[in-house]
Amino acid sequence: MYYVYIIKSSKNGKLYIGYTANLKERMIKHNSATEKSTKAYAPWKLVYYEAYKSESDARKRELRLKDFGKAYGQLKRRMTDSLSGT
Repeated sequence: MYYVYIIKSSKNGKLYIGYTANLKERMIKHNSATEKSTKAYAPWKLVYYEAYKSESDARKRELRLKDFGKAYGQLKRRMTDSLSGT
């Protein structure tokens, strides 16, 4: 399985979108503050994920969300409570 995920910084509320084949291991890496793209904002909390059988499907979805267009806006509206911490 491949996962598209959104994590939220506990430090400042910043969101990060990624994809991985091992979600648990990836979260450990993000929170170890060794990942260049996320270390400044650790610790991170997983707020959303989707599972895909195909790596190419997961990658396409990640890129669609990272475009910060319609797909990203719709997803943020659907997960309002998760993003607010309630």
